[in-house]
Amino acid sequence: MSDSTHLWMRHEARPTERRAPLTPHDAGRLVEAGVRITVEESDQRAFPLADYAAAGCATAPTASWHAEAPADAYVLGLKELPAGPAAPALRHRHIYFAHAYKGQSGAAELLSRFTAGGGALLDMEYLTDGAGRRVAAFGYWAGYIGAALAVLHHRGTLTTPLRPTDRPALDALLASGATAGDPTTALVVGALGRSGRGACDALVRAGLEPTRWDLAETRSLDRAALLGHDLMVNTVLTTTPVPPFLTKSDLDDPARRLSVLSDVTCDVTSDCNVLPVYDETTTWTEPVRTLRAEAPRLDLIAIDNLPSLLPVEASTAFSAELAPHLMRLAEWDGVWARALHTYRTAVEAQEAPLVR
Repeated sequence: MSDSTHLWMRHEARPTERRAPLTPHDAGRLVEAGVRITVEESDQRAFPLADYAAAGCATAPTASWHAEAPADAYVLGLKELPAGPAAPALRHRHIYFAHAYKGQSGAAELLSRFTAGGGALLDMEYLTDGAGRRVAAFGYWAGYIGAALAVLHHRGTLTTPLRPTDRPALDALLASGATAGDPTTALVVGALGRSGRGACDALVRAGLEPTRWDLAETRSLDRAALLGHDLMVNTVLTTTPVPPFLTKSDLDDPARRLSVLSDVTCDVTSDCNVLPVYDETTTWTEPVRTLRAEAPRLDLIAIDNLPSLLPVEASTAFSAELAPHLMRLAEWDGVWARALHTYRTAVEAQEAPLVR
């Protein structure tokens, strides 16, 4: 490992973000291997700054990366960068979930900030192996929590605002409401993926055996069967547009039984959105939005940082997957080369002149 690699882990601007892409334990392993790591102060991160310092990391003030991080540092984060009219051009190489390659709202402006500053985006969603599989993801925990919230809301036991917890406490809530012979029916779409497996595990913990759909079932969608479940958890993430699983007209179907829709993917504003029945995510303060108030009522849960509700468990699992690849960052192996190629392709597509 080259000792020139410098990771700068930033404070997360989103107030409800508690996770870290790198835990103190894994940061220590990287430091021992010769990676320089600077960690910004954060009053909301689940791991104390002192633990990173004890692991050999340097520390820096909150949100100091733009002015203080060396030009050759990789700025490591999770969620969106501060935006707005005064948002600066981006001169660093950033590693985080940017959601900027599928036409999402604000994507063009973000990519323009990178090109203006000479930086680059290494989007975590596009860190993949040679077969196209993501090498690090929060999917399992996103699915687990998305399904758990759907169950708790359906049972009338979901308390707001949502607050971070741990798995034993969440599992206790799920198990406490389980009853023999519960007639609730639940559907997980994308059941064989990371998020889908997490959603199924949470439903089983709650005493429900879910219907499990994956590629075979969505290729020829039985919409009546979908609407015939009480709960639906969507965990499907697609990179190309496909026919939607639900449309607004489906919500008005008089035979609809579906009453709680939990969208783990939250691909809202993208052409790849498989649930174009809403146009805004929900929040920790207001996690549930009513899509249809008339009977049968239909409520939506669509929180785009679900794993932050179990920040320690989610961060620990993600960091363990990401750290080995950060160890090889200076080598620009296939994972990082593919991510850079994806960024450059997106920039070229944005800058290409219109063909008339």
